[in-house]
Amino acid sequence: MTRYLLGIALACLAVPAFADDGPKRYTIEQLMDSDSIGGLSWSPDDSKLIFTSNRTGIANIYVMPSAGGEAVPLTRSTGETIRAIGYFPHDERILFSSDQGGNELAHIYVRERDGTARDVTPGDRHVARFVDWAHDGRSFFVQTNERDPRFFDLYEIQADGYEKTRLFENDKAYQVRAVSPDRRYVALSRIVDNATRHCYVYDRTAAKLIQLTPEGQPVACEPQVFASEGAQLFYTTDDGGEFAFLVRRDLATDERITVFKPDWDVEGAALSRDGRTLIVSVNEDARSRPYLFDARDFRPIALDVGTPDASTALLLANHARRALISASNGSTPGEISLLDLSSGRRTPLLDARAPGVAPEDLVPGKVVRFASYDGLAVPGILYVPKDARAGDRRPAVIHVHGGPGDESRVGYRPLPQYLANHGYVVFEINNRGSSGSGRTFYHLDDRRHGDADLDDVVAAKRMLVDTGFVDPDKIAIQGQSYGGYMTLAGLAFRPDAFAAGVDIYGVSNWPRLLANTPSWWEDLRRLLFTEVGDPEKDADYLRRISPVFHADAIRKPLLVLQGANDPRVLPVESEDIVAKVKANGVPVDYIVFPDEGHGFRKKANQIAAYRAILEFLDAHVKNAPGKEAEISPLGDFPIGR
Repeated sequence: MTRYLLGIALACLAVPAFADDGPKRYTIEQLMDSDSIGGLSWSPDDSKLIFTSNRTGIANIYVMPSAGGEAVPLTRSTGETIRAIGYFPHDERILFSSDQGGNELAHIYVRERDGTARDVTPGDRHVARFVDWAHDGRSFFVQTNERDPRFFDLYEIQADGYEKTRLFENDKAYQVRAVSPDRRYVALSRIVDNATRHCYVYDRTAAKLIQLTPEGQPVACEPQVFASEGAQLFYTTDDGGEFAFLVRRDLATDERITVFKPDWDVEGAALSRDGRTLIVSVNEDARSRPYLFDARDFRPIALDVGTPDASTALLLANHARRALISASNGSTPGEISLLDLSSGRRTPLLDARAPGVAPEDLVPGKVVRFASYDGLAVPGILYVPKDARAGDRRPAVIHVHGGPGDESRVGYRPLPQYLANHGYVVFEINNRGSSGSGRTFYHLDDRRHGDADLDDVVAAKRMLVDTGFVDPDKIAIQGQSYGGYMTLAGLAFRPDAFAAGVDIYGVSNWPRLLANTPSWWEDLRRLLFTEVGDPEKDADYLRRISPVFHADAIRKPLLVLQGANDPRVLPVESEDIVAKVKANGVPVDYIVFPDEGHGFRKKANQIAAYRAILEFLDAHVKNAPGKEAEISPLGDFPIGR
């Protein structure tokens, strides 16, 4: 039975606790009462902070004193999510982004000082993306596809009056990444295929495009930021190695200096407002870690993040030696603290944890590796329930991330905590083809989707059983987007491997999806065509790996969740697979969220989705007929099949 959930919050259900020696068991409403905080920005004088929070159920912008105090809402949207971009550099106007119902047609807005909002990228069918502020703070840069839906041109918008001027006309699906302080140079990247991303600089004075990466060699390059003075660009590249490292290139002399080359991927770099400090973020084994350097000589600046097992983020103040820092090991949302860089003293500012949920009841994510079917070491993040004991025969869920090519990272997510809190062992696998483990690992699933990568997921079952906590007959597969495809592929192509599947807006028909990508995916289309397949040249192969054409093999229960406004994985992808699996006489539940797109943003919808997932798993995995029955702490709440 298909259910259309309207985003209405469901009443909290009282549940009993575990035994006295175990953790308390929580409802999804209790866990989702945590705060998701992002979009932090210092006011020009550093006296205030703004941030995005979904504390009301919809993302809105809040303001608070930077020294601590009450957070006050600046926007009060009840329908569309609002994402803060940041303060204007010289006054307290605010830039923010918003779309309509998850359709991804985002525009850039200004919140004026009187509280009114103005769309500075107006239009009906285009997407607007913020690039950066000009170095002098008198304007900002955006890219939009209003001229041609396939390509994003670069525009400069004046802070005074919002006059818009086109600086760069895009004709090859370049991505605009940075603009030099004097506006002469525009740094670009372009996807050639899934192994190659070139870096360029467009010289506006000479009307000349300069390619920074070698032609004919597989290299992944991404511009980061221009130096505050001179024609110098910082960018990441994996040229000649497994991981991306940071370099600085002088455009006048063509001199290239390696700035930082750790044993993991450098995932980003930025400069402080005064240009004196370089902030570099590194993905260290699925955890983000910030590093600081003197921007002139690249001398490391001591920084104690204090939590080596956590993902950490850092935002420097505009003036004083202060920063905002947050960290999470997966068990709780990261607390936002004020860090004095001189003394190392930390002052808590924002606690994102859910009231009434004890951190000791939740589970940190542990990065583990196991030997897959061919001996390859495959990583992932493991969550083991607090009350697990050797010899248990617990149910388990293997969760597959999106992409293809994304990575599950250490950090707080309510769904794995909810499942672990209710007795499930959860493993977020980073199967071959995931990022974060080097170039070679990333390409091991090219043109082998639903096969080489899927068999990593199957092999993970043995690792879970070897923990001593898991029943081999009670392991489900789950995933969103590309992970949803992997769920469907697991049920169709390895029909006896998993007890059930949870498909969250997953691909079922590759030829159709690849032939109907959004117009603004012109760059990503090349990546997908080279990694997965070309719908014209590889039609037979793509049909062979598409679960919808093999749905007659699916005989395990299936839950499908879909956003009605999804422009990437269209609802027909879910509708078709649901209809075909139902025709097999297999239990199928289909839930559609009419006000969501690709990814569920509204808290009420997340609550409804996560509760449905647990109820489905309890019915078809934990307490399935023929398996040892357990009494669900939530009682029996059928989800409508």
